[in-house]
Amino acid sequence: MNKQDKNGIEWCTYTWSPVTGCLHGCEYCYAEKIARRFGGGGYGKEMDMFISKYKDDVFKPPYVLEEPQLARTKDDWYRVAPYPFGFAPTFHKYRLNEPQQVKKPQRIFAVSMGDLFGEWVPDSWIQEVFRACEAAPWHKYMFLTKNPDRYAKLYQAGKLDYQFNNNMWFGTTITNNGDAQKILFSCPFVKTFVSIEPLLGKLELPADEAEWVIIGQQTNPDRPPQDEWVQSIIDQCRATGAAVFVKNPLYERFPIQEWPEGLRKVAENG
Repeated sequence: MNKQDKNGIEWCTYTWSPVTGCLHGCEYCYAEKIARRFGGGGYGKEMDMFISKYKDDVFKPPYVLEEPQLARTKDDWYRVAPYPFGFAPTFHKYRLNEPQQVKKPQRIFAVSMGDLFGEWVPDSWIQEVFRACEAAPWHKYMFLTKNPDRYAKLYQAGKLDYQFNNNMWFGTTITNNGDAQKILFSCPFVKTFVSIEPLLGKLELPADEAEWVIIGQQTNPDRPPQDEWVQSIIDQCRATGAAVFVKNPLYERFPIQEWPEGLRKVAENG
């Protein structure tokens, strides 16, 4: 796992990605840029995938890795390739026990380098990740997806009803009003939050849907959101009682970084 001071994500203290990759194809995706830069095969400039001990037909997406894969650098030495298949969906099973190895409670952004709830992800992958969270219940786990309907489908299938001890939070990434209308899902005991990044226009959030709202900005710093958009979101949160967390550099103009009940104690100790 990666510590906060390395990942630069202000609202978590660790990132953990037992599953990587995504097929949404968002043009502003930071994770895809990272995966392509530090991947293997044809994705990274400085590394070539070293898989000579495997047959060519072993690796077909979605990929499942039981152990780390090595990559050969341009200097002809080997290192672990964190994204050996670029941004193709990949299940790194060897990473499942990482939360158990960290004994101090953390706010963990789970699957920061992919979308665990994309339609292409098998239910079995999601359930294995949940079981890994249950094995280290002293942490708080935060998930994000652009496909919140998957939450509801898992809940209706009875696969989202056993892991809630106030330590798992389920979030939705939205950028515009079209996204905002998709975040309604009926899971009555789920801790929910919304991450707005990049902010592409004025948003009307569904009332009482989220306990926490994270406000980012355009990925491109030359195209910052208008202050009135940000203020409108803050006003809506004040009306519903949702906590607000404003990320840098917006924080310079809107110095608000709040935590919802259930994450506050970990935040204070983190």
